[in-house]
This record gives sequence, structure tokens and C-alpha cells, in this order.
Amino acid sequence: MSVPSSAADNFDRVVTAINGPVSSFAWGWPTVGLISITGVLLMVGLRFMPILRLPYGVRMMLAPSDQQAEGDISSFQALMTSLAATVGTGNIAGVAGAIAIGGPGAVFWMWLIAFFGIATKYAEAVLAVHYREVDDLGHHVGGPMYYISKGLGPRWVWLGGVFALFGMLAGFGIGNGVQCFEVSSALLGLGVPREVTAVVLGVLVFAVIIGGVRRISKAASAIVPFMAIAYVLACLIILLANIGSVGDAFASIFSNAFTGQAAATGTLTQVILMGFKRGIFSNEAGLGSAPIAHAAARTDDPVRQGTVAMLGTFIDTMIICTLTALVILVSGIAGGGLSGSELSIAAFNEALAGSGWIVTFGLLVFAFTTVLGWSFYGERCTEYLFGVKAILPFRGVWVAVVVIGSLVGDRGVVWGVADTLNGLMAIPNLIALLLLSGTVVELTRRYRFPDASESSN
Repeated sequence: MSVPSSAADNFDRVVTAINGPVSSFAWGWPTVGLISITGVLLMVGLRFMPILRLPYGVRMMLAPSDQQAEGDISSFQALMTSLAATVGTGNIAGVAGAIAIGGPGAVFWMWLIAFFGIATKYAEAVLAVHYREVDDLGHHVGGPMYYISKGLGPRWVWLGGVFALFGMLAGFGIGNGVQCFEVSSALLGLGVPREVTAVVLGVLVFAVIIGGVRRISKAASAIVPFMAIAYVLACLIILLANIGSVGDAFASIFSNAFTGQAAATGTLTQVILMGFKRGIFSNEAGLGSAPIAHAAARTDDPVRQGTVAMLGTFIDTMIICTLTALVILVSGIAGGGLSGSELSIAAFNEALAGSGWIVTFGLLVFAFTTVLGWSFYGERCTEYLFGVKAILPFRGVWVAVVVIGSLVGDRGVVWGVADTLNGLMAIPNLIALLLLSGTVVELTRRYRFPDASESSN
């Protein structure tokens, strides 16, 4: 028995040795810097329209769907599907990790990257709808692989394939196996055997994804708003109970944003990098995942859907992540050696006795919706690579990974590789966004936004 164990350990060491440098690139300054530059250029090129038109995006999200327009799901359902995949561990455990390593100042930089990420998310959705296609099954498909191959031309088809490959592989890791393992681990702590979790989770996921994007979007539209609102209300109750400390929490965010004094390494660079990384990880602006969902939206104009898509970054980071950060900071236990979900749970319990269960329940639900959302992303990437014939086999493998991940997942090598693949998705997407930024600006320029008088009517 020692030989297989030794072989497994050696394999893990080899994979870690290879993955380490790649991960440093994928989630280090090269990629983070490129994401930042892309967001700034898009926001400036669009003359800050994504920020100025956030209220318009809300109206478009709530507006009745045009049944005559092309697409498979409503604009609201597309947004909820994208949020299903993004709202999760990054909003709870990720924010806690950023504060634990980078100090309160990391939150400021998380806000900054999200501010410009709103423009990035807008541009992704605009291009996804503009360059989408109808597949052999009559479904509207789109995303970075399509706007790369169609927007940049035949010479760039290989880059679209690279994105699709990274997206498919990343889905099985960051969007499936590691999520299911976290769910089974949490329930194991409550006395539920992993085997039970594996079977139940596998059945639930199968029941949803077998119905394709329409059933996934319906599930997301029912679960995500309920859980997000419940989590926001819980945070607000805790903050109201500690209202005297909220001002100090904001003060610590701004005072530490430019000093690095509260960072684990004591460097300003660490503060900025952690804030940027966790902001990107939470809202996925620039990674290219969300536009896959928005490409299926029932809409007659890419700009209109873009204004809906950009709300995802605002909701995810500016609202949910901010509230998590404030609860952690008002609790006063940041910097005590805890990190991730453990810090979030402890902070909730400290700020309001017995409220830690909110974090645990939220993580369970958000992890489940992440599996649903990423199943759609992975399916579309797989279809791009292998055609519609690969859809049903993909769904079968996806459910199998749900079961296996629940039973024998881990937080080490598998998570690390999946995280790296998730970051590598961004590079082809960002290249396309920069090269097609002129198209985004031109489509936006042509769109007729209502003026103030029309908006008031």
C-alpha cells in the first residue's frame, strides 16, 4: 500500500512544481495588470457610460422580455445564471482571505478593480450577443470563443479554441469538483456522510442540467435572488447591531489602502495584489465566463444586454463583497490568524452571537448554484470544441465528477490546478476585448439611450 501512496505523493509534487510558476503568472501581476488595463481602457473609451447607465441597466433587467426577439432565456435569467456561477466562495471566503493577507486596505483595491470591471463585463456581453450563433439544436451560443473566431477572423480561431479548452477544464475543477467537496465537507461536519451528499447532490444537479440552459436559468432565477437577498439582509442586521463600529471599519479600509501596515507581509504591493485578485475572483470580470450566459439572452440589441450584464459586477463585489468585509472588520477579529470561511464564520459569530450558520448555509447554497452555472459554461465550451454531439456525454461526465468530487476531492493540488486554468481563461479573452474594443465603442455609440425626460416618463 505504501507504493501507491508514494506514487501519488510524487505525482502531487510534480504537478505542484509545474503549476506553481504557471499560477504565479495566471494570478500574478502579468494577468492582473492586463485585466486592470483592459478595464481602464474600456471605461475611458466608453466615457464612463457603464457607471452612468447603471440605473438604465436595472430598468432593462426588470423590463419584460421581448418574446419576438432572438434568444433562449430572458435578460434577467441570463444575469441570474451568470451570478449563480460567480456569487459564492469568492464573496465570503475570498474576501476574508484578502483581509487576512492584505489587511483592510485590500478592500479598497477590490472596489477599484470592480469599478473598472463593470466596463469589462459590459464589453464582454456586448460582443457575446453581437457575434453569437445558432447551433444545430436551434440554441443561441456565444462567448469569447465565438467573438474571437468571428470578430478577429480565421487566423485567430486557434485562440478561441484555447479559451474553450481552458474553460472546459476549469469548469470541472473550480466549477464542480472543488465546490462539491466543500459542500460534502461542510455537511460532514454536521454528521451527514459524504456518500449521502454525493448521491443527493448528483441527483439534484442531474435533474437541473439535463434540461439545458432553460432549466438552469429557471433554477438560478429562483435560488440566487432569494439567497443573495437573505445574505444581504443578514449582513445589514449585523451591521446595524454594530453601527458604532461601521465608521471605523470604513476608516481602516481607506487608511490602510496606501500603507500596507496591516498586510501580512507589510507591503503595499501585497495589499493591492490581494485586493485586485479577490475582486477579479469574485466577479470574474475579464475571465470570459459570464458572456457565455448572456449570449443566450432573448434580446434584440447587444448594448441593451450589456447594460444588464454589467450589473453582475456591481451586485457581486460592490454590494455582497463589501457587506462581508464590513462584517469581518466590525467584528474586530481580523488578523487573529484565521482566514477564508473560518474567518467569516468566526466574524459573524463575534459580531452577532450564533449568526455564523448564515455563512455555512450561504456557502452550501452558493456552491450548488456555482455547479449549475459552470455546467452551462463548460457545456458551451465543450460544444465549441466537439460539436452538439458532445453535449449529452458532457452532462454525464459532469454529474459523475459531482459524485466523485463529493467523495474524494481535496483542497490542495486539484484546487490549485483548477484555479490556474480559471486564470488562464482570461488571457485569450482580454486579447479579444482589447482588439475588439473599437467594435464595442461603435455599437454603444449607435445605441439610443433615453434622455432624462424620457427616463422620467
